Amino acid sequence: MKQLSLGYSPCPNDTFIFYAISHGTIDLGGLKFGRPQLEDVETLNAWALAHHLDVTKISCHALGHVSDEYCVLAAGGALGRGCGPLVVAASGIPVADLAGRRVAIPGRLTTAALLFRMFQPACTDLVEMRFDRIMAAVRRGEVDAGVIIHESRFTYGEEGLTCLQDLGQWWETISGQPIPLGCIVARRSLGGAMIKRIERTVASSVEYAFRFPEESLPYIRANSQETAPEIVQEHIRLYVNDFSRNLGDEGMAAITAFLQRGRAAGVLPPETAGQAPLFACQLGDGR
Repeated sequence: MKQLSLGYSPCPNDTFIFYAISHGTIDLGGLKFGRPQLEDVETLNAWALAHHLDVTKISCHALGHVSDEYCVLAAGGALGRGCGPLVVAASGIPVADLAGRRVAIPGRLTTAALLFRMFQPACTDLVEMRFDRIMAAVRRGEVDAGVIIHESRFTYGEEGLTCLQDLGQWWETISGQPIPLGCIVARRSLGGAMIKRIERTVASSVEYAFRFPEESLPYIRANSQETAPEIVQEHIRLYVNDFSRNLGDEGMAAITAFLQRGRAAGVLPPETAGQAPLFACQLGDGR
């Protein structure tokens, strides 16, 4: 059997979800995974554009650029309410003034970047940098504001920064949908039957993580930007939920709506006629 390449971020929600697969604590159903590649989500997004991995975590923004090559698995995603990116600054800049300011974003293909571009389309001076550099750049005045994600949501106040806008809350207000941050995708060329086996295995890994939450903590803390136990636990509680178990109709609708709005904003490429189904559950079992 083909050895499957796998990538996910070192953030606590991903290492929590994939612990069982990476450590062989569940039955993989005959699947063989290579050594997982843990990288910043924007690196994973770029790799998806290059079709580098068979199975990978990506931003829902990036999904709009690679859905011809990858389909979305029902398990392992990061969606929810009250968990979106934040726009922060060292002082209370009026949101309306952001149009003339330099704003840091955590990568061009991140969901945070697409949300900010929809929220402030007139703000064009965007500075791409790794998510873990943004707060320091704002604090030093290298940029006027920054869009922060991951653990930064819990620590920006300690850095002396002010939240100007919760982009997740903005999304929920305009759409009524949970915010789709990231998803797990599989390469379409693997075939429907294989993709559905992968989907079931990821779901099993999620369930194992929920059943034995303490077991994965050393692995999670060894890879996390923040190692304080309370921050790690809060991160997992916020980003791993029932949508991570199964997107369901609500999660699939949220991702679909997000992509539609991204296309309408002119950020994502238009949908093509006869495009393949977006979600693995919509695939046949043929190869």
